[in-house]
Amino acid sequence: MTTAYSSSRRKALKGLAALATIQIVPRNVIGKGVTPPSEELTRCIIGCGGISASHLGMPGRLLALCDVDSKHLATRMGQVQKKGNKDVKGYGDFREVLARKDIDIVHVATPPHWHAYMSIAAAKSGKDVWCEKPMSRTIGEGIEMVKAMEKYERIFRLNTWFRFRGGFYGMGTTVAPIRKAMMNNMFGGPVTLTVGAHQGFNWKFNWVGKTDLKEQPVPEHFNYDMWLGPAPKKPYHPHRTHRTFRGYWDYDGGGLGDMGQHYLDPVQYILGKDDESPVEVMIDADPQDLEAVGKWRRIEYTYADGTKIILDGDGREKGMPYIKGPEGSLSKGFKSDIKGFEEKLKALPEPAPQITDFHQAVRERKKFALNEKNGFRSATIVNLGTIAHRSNKSFKFDPKTFTIDEPEANKLIHQVSRKEWELPS
Repeated sequence: MTTAYSSSRRKALKGLAALATIQIVPRNVIGKGVTPPSEELTRCIIGCGGISASHLGMPGRLLALCDVDSKHLATRMGQVQKKGNKDVKGYGDFREVLARKDIDIVHVATPPHWHAYMSIAAAKSGKDVWCEKPMSRTIGEGIEMVKAMEKYERIFRLNTWFRFRGGFYGMGTTVAPIRKAMMNNMFGGPVTLTVGAHQGFNWKFNWVGKTDLKEQPVPEHFNYDMWLGPAPKKPYHPHRTHRTFRGYWDYDGGGLGDMGQHYLDPVQYILGKDDESPVEVMIDADPQDLEAVGKWRRIEYTYADGTKIILDGDGREKGMPYIKGPEGSLSKGFKSDIKGFEEKLKALPEPAPQITDFHQAVRERKKFALNEKNGFRSATIVNLGTIAHRSNKSFKFDPKTFTIDEPEANKLIHQVSRKEWELPS
């Protein structure tokens, strides 16, 4: 019932967009610049922690907020209601939100260990998904997310945007001209692309866990068991949750899990690797704690054609340009050693246009610029790095079978969820 309703609603919305002269409520009646209720997409936000603030002002009518921490929920509810939204309702269980038939888009703003389950459940309920990064905590979860979006014919957006807008950290430009240079083979190939602090990228090594946690009482306002969800049952300590959860393997992967998709999805796009994954990963790090994420020094990825991505964690690559190829290089500030680089670049064809308005993608039922398929590939780069880090193993990866040749590392491709929170079919 829910899926059929949502599908019919979206078909109606698409038809209204195409037949602009036939509107249930004419624009001249409700005022210039105001979207008629018949065309407006509705949405909810699951997860009311810090990152949810960025989702509050997104387009569409916000109907629901959900969080397992009643204090977080109350804070966001108060902010929304103060701005005049009296329609929004608060929930402690996301399943009640997904059961509503009047919601089109679900914003998944939870910690990463919930991203796959909630995205798949939302798709199954007939809703489109706007998901926080990283797309998934494991490669196996990402595979299931891709299958679900295809099976239920949903529109998916991953919430990192540098491949299509915004200044790209220390590059002094958007990603588009860098992609343009690469697609026209200005640097030759294969290239090596280095991501490090000297280029403007911060790996946030402050996101590390603690190894001496002692169990503490769960606050009355916090449903800790529901917060854990698919993750293993562990004694409560506040450092495992909320702002510091990224330091624990059960929920994320430290600074790489936090920033990796921001930094590496544009890399994937620049290199033209949206349909590929690395075939080899090398790690330089100390052995890791079983639960708490620690630091790493260097991670190197190699593709089948010899292209390399180097993540520089200890500064040893600080003399390396951002992109280095046999015919030239590009460094911080969009500076190249190719003579007449910018003039030559202007004369070359531009990258293909992309749909960068999520609501347009939803209305027209077309892929968003960063969707479940290319998002899965960039999430896989991140997850291969966290697997190498967590297992302290370098390995070869088969992008067709999604398997690793090191048994201990291979176990981390598919990780078991708590039985009651196994991924929806």
